[in-house]
Amino acid sequence: MTADAFLLYGTRVVEAEPVRLSAGLLSADFVNGNLRTIRYGGIEVLRAIAYIVRDRDWGTYEPELTDLAVDQDADSFSVSYSASCLAPGGSRLDLRATIKGSANGHLVFDVSAVPESDFETNRCGFCILHPIAGLSGSPVTVEHTDGSLVAAKLPLLIDPWQPFKDLRAITHEVRPGITAECRMEGDTFEMEDQRNWSDASYKTYVRPLALPWPYVLPAGQTVSQTVSLRITGEGGMPAAASAAEPVSVELGETGQRLPDLGVIIYPDEVEAALANLSTLTKLGPQQLVFHYDPTRGHGLEALQSYARLTAAYPVQTTLECVVACAGDLDAELSAVANLVRQAGLKLSAIAVSPSVDRQSTPPGSAWPDCPPLEDVYAAARRAFPGIKLGGGMFSYFTELNRKRVPAGLLDFITHCTCPIVHAADDLSVMQSLEALPFITASARAIFGAKPYRIGPSTIAMRQNPYGGATKPNPEGQRIAMADRDPRHAGLFAAAWAIGYAARVASAGLELLTLSGFAGPFGVLAASGEPVAEGAPRPIFDAIKGLCEMAGLAYVAARTSDQTKVLALAGRSASGKTVAWLANLTADDVTVDISAFGRGQLVMTPYAITRIG
Repeated sequence: MTADAFLLYGTRVVEAEPVRLSAGLLSADFVNGNLRTIRYGGIEVLRAIAYIVRDRDWGTYEPELTDLAVDQDADSFSVSYSASCLAPGGSRLDLRATIKGSANGHLVFDVSAVPESDFETNRCGFCILHPIAGLSGSPVTVEHTDGSLVAAKLPLLIDPWQPFKDLRAITHEVRPGITAECRMEGDTFEMEDQRNWSDASYKTYVRPLALPWPYVLPAGQTVSQTVSLRITGEGGMPAAASAAEPVSVELGETGQRLPDLGVIIYPDEVEAALANLSTLTKLGPQQLVFHYDPTRGHGLEALQSYARLTAAYPVQTTLECVVACAGDLDAELSAVANLVRQAGLKLSAIAVSPSVDRQSTPPGSAWPDCPPLEDVYAAARRAFPGIKLGGGMFSYFTELNRKRVPAGLLDFITHCTCPIVHAADDLSVMQSLEALPFITASARAIFGAKPYRIGPSTIAMRQNPYGGATKPNPEGQRIAMADRDPRHAGLFAAAWAIGYAARVASAGLELLTLSGFAGPFGVLAASGEPVAEGAPRPIFDAIKGLCEMAGLAYVAARTSDQTKVLALAGRSASGKTVAWLANLTADDVTVDISAFGRGQLVMTPYAITRIG
C-alpha cells in the first residue's frame, strides 16, 4: 500500500495481510487464525469459517497465535497453531487448531479448547458464514442432527429469527453441476440471518440461543469441534476476470427522489455546532435530528440548547425521544411537550421509542415489560399534535424485524444500522454495504410505502442492544461494538458513506442520517487525527455531496464490480446527471466512466469522486 495509512484509516495500524492458501481450484485467506473468502475456481463458496469466543457482553476475544506453522504445495495446504483467551477475571481458555485443504475440494478445520479454570462465555465455537450475493433465496439441502434431510431455501427477505435449527450440515450449489457441503460436528448448530445486523452473510453458529447464556466451560474439560467443507461435482468454471480490467459504470432507469440528509445532534455537541455555524451551513443538511433521553438526564437545558441551534440554522427538525414508559404515558409525553414549548424549540417531527426497546430480545428470551406500542404512539400523538410522528427502533433493523411496530399509527418508520456488531475488520465493514438492499427490501415488504427513514448509521456503535454497554476504544483500534472508530476520521468513512447512500438509494427513503456534526460520529476532527483539530474530516465531503443530491431523481447506477466501486446517481429537473463514485478498496482502481461521456479515471484507495 502506497497511500498514507493514517489518512485512510485514522490510525497508523494496518491490518495484517492475509496468507493465501491454495490447493488446485480451492483457495482461502488465513487471517488471525481463521479462514476468509473461501473460493473454488474463483467463486466464493463460504465467506468465512471462524472459531469465535465471546464474552458475556458478546464482545469477541482476539487471541494471539503461537506455534504457527503453514505448509502448502500445489495440491494441498495445512495450518496449525495454538492460542489463548484471557478473561477479565483471570480465567484462561487454551486453543489448539489445525486446518487442512486439498485439491480435491476438501477442507477441514478442527479446534480443541481446554479451559485452565472455569471459563464464562456467551459463545465458544465455530461460526460459518455463507455469502448472500447469488445465494439469497436459493435452494439448499439441510441435514439435521438426527440425519434427516430437508430441501429448503435460504431466505430472500430477511428472516427475523433462525431459518434453520438443529443443524449438522448444509449443502448449496456453487454453480451448475458443482455443490458444496459444509458439515459441522462437535455440537448442535443453527443459522441466523445476519443481514438483520447489516452483515453480508448467513451465519451458522454454535450453540443454540435457546440455551442459557452466558454459560461456563468447566475447568480441564476439552471441547472439540470440526467443520469440513466438501466440494463435489463436474462443471466448467468461469474464466477469472483480469484484475487490471476497468470497473465500468452503467446508468439505468430513474426512480423516486433521493432522500434528505440529516445529522444527529447530542446535547453536549450543540456548542461546537454553534461555534462552527459556517461549516454547518457549508455541509448543508436538510434536517437536524436531536437525541433526547430523559432516562439519561436530558431535560429543559438540552431542549433549550437545541432551540438555540435551530434558531441559528433553521431547517427541518426531528426529536428522537426515548420514552421511559415508567408510568402514565400521557403524563410522561405531555411533560416532554411542555418542556419543548418552554424551550421554544420548533419541531417538524418527533420519533418515539420505549427505552426497553433499545435492548435486543434474542430468540428464546422473554420480552421485557413494555406498554403496547399503540398506547405509546397514541399518547405521543396527543402530546404533539400537528407534527409528524415516527416510530420504529433507535437500535437496528434486527429489533424492528423482530418487533414490528403498528405503522398505521405513524407518519414514518425509522431504524439504524451499525457495521461492527459482529466484526470490525476493514473487509467486513465494507462488505456490510451488500446487506443494505436486503434490509430496505425487507422493510418495504413489512411496511409497504410508509415514509421510511434510516439513521443515524455510523461505523462506530452509539449504543449496544446486546450487552451492558458499548466497548470503550481509547487506543483507536478496530473493535466490534466500539463507541468510537478510528476509520470515521479517515478516507475509509467517506467511501463507506457514499457506498451506503448508493446501496439504499432505490428504497425511496425520506431521510438518511450517516453522521453527526461534532463528536465521535461527526464531521469535525478531534485532536490527533489525520486533519487538524476542528477541521472537516474526509467524511465531510461525502455528507456534503449527499446533501447536494437531496431531492434529485434517483438514477440507477450499477458498476461491473460492486465489491470494488459503488456509484450513486441523480438527475435534476433540467436533466443534468450528477454522480458520486466510491472506491471501497485499499487499492487503486481504474473506472470506465464512458457512461458519463468521459474516458477512464484511476481512483486511489477509498477515494470518492463527483462526476457532473
